[in-house]
Amino acid sequence: MATRRDEISLGEFYHIYSRGVDKRLIFLDLEDRRRFIRLLYLCNGSKPIVYKDVRKKSLGLFERGEILTSIGAYCLMPNHFHFLLKESTEGGIVRFMAKLLTAYSSYFNRKYDRTGALFGSNFKSSHLDTDEYLKYIYSYIHLNPLKIYAPQWKEEGIDGQKVINLLNEYRESSFLDYAGREREESLILNRLAFPEYFSNNDNFVANLLDWVNFDPNPFDLVVKI
Repeated sequence: MATRRDEISLGEFYHIYSRGVDKRLIFLDLEDRRRFIRLLYLCNGSKPIVYKDVRKKSLGLFERGEILTSIGAYCLMPNHFHFLLKESTEGGIVRFMAKLLTAYSSYFNRKYDRTGALFGSNFKSSHLDTDEYLKYIYSYIHLNPLKIYAPQWKEEGIDGQKVINLLNEYRESSFLDYAGREREESLILNRLAFPEYFSNNDNFVANLLDWVNFDPNPFDLVVKI
């Protein structure tokens, strides 16, 4: 069961993150990652879901009922994930996280013949209470995959074109949606619920690359996963 660490207020923005219990891997193959991403959309609604009834349907054909929360960005990593969420309905974030983590844990435990908790008892939340902090979190979330391909990129530097090439190959985040790729996963996002910081796709990419070269990073305290 997902619980909250801090009070979550209606209309406010939050960086939500959680990892596998004991830092264990929570996504072991492509099927796991695809399942979780589909659940991001399917669990964001008041209607219950039976996954076997919707697994072959296009996401847009599923009636979710009342939307629980607005999703602005996401990224999956091997043993954790990051979301940018807005509390759009009272208690929506907590309900969404409970529904999502319960559904995915049940799938994972059945598939790998295991029992017990998959995630830590609490998801973590950081209140994004300034424009600077909220705008920065888009880059923070979407740059996470660089830790997989170039673990020392902060210390050693990295070429901007290499950053874009790597992120274009990483399907398990919303980077491709902000960079202009047309795909079904774009339905997960409700971009209109968030400030319009990026006037176009190129502006989004340019802002992200600005943070790649920024030193020191004033928001390193955002999360330690």
